[in-house]
Amino acid sequence: MVKYNEEFKVRIVLEYLKGELGYSKLAKKYGVKSHQQIINWVLAYQKYGVEGLTRKNINEIYSVQFKLDVLNFRKRTGASLTETALHFGLTNPPMISSWNKKFLEGGAEALDQPKGRPAMSDKAKNVKRSTQPAPQDTLTREQKLERENELLRLEVAYLKKLKAFQMDPDGYLEKHKQRYHSNSKKNFD
Repeated sequence: MVKYNEEFKVRIVLEYLKGELGYSKLAKKYGVKSHQQIINWVLAYQKYGVEGLTRKNINEIYSVQFKLDVLNFRKRTGASLTETALHFGLTNPPMISSWNKKFLEGGAEALDQPKGRPAMSDKAKNVKRSTQPAPQDTLTREQKLERENELLRLEVAYLKKLKAFQMDPDGYLEKHKQRYHSNSKKNFD
């Protein structure tokens, strides 16, 4: 995937806003793979200004609850990926598709799994891989039960929110509107 710098994005957005060229022609002129990318940049610029075009921390970790809220919002409202991303202040709309795929394949637990491979410590690099037990084998029965319990708590909280929304969608959205916006900018370490 090609990464575009902020100046490049701003130049294209401003050229689009002048009204001389449309999305497709700008994509062709500047060699952008898809005109949809330019649409996303224009919408982000219109909602957040230049800050909407800057790359956020790539390694930002979102909570499982936040991911479930995003997916639930999209399902309830029928919003597009771009509209949902703008609503929650996300700069990468395809990430929502990835969350949805994980959720459909493995439920809420799949959303809790970190992306990529965990970093190896210096000690682990020196020890042969075959002598180390798998991380799942090292969990005690109590730890496994605690993890399952936490996932069940998350699921119950999600279902409660879904029920509250179904009973009064407008009231629910109004009550939680500010929280969604502030949660999307947090960096959970």
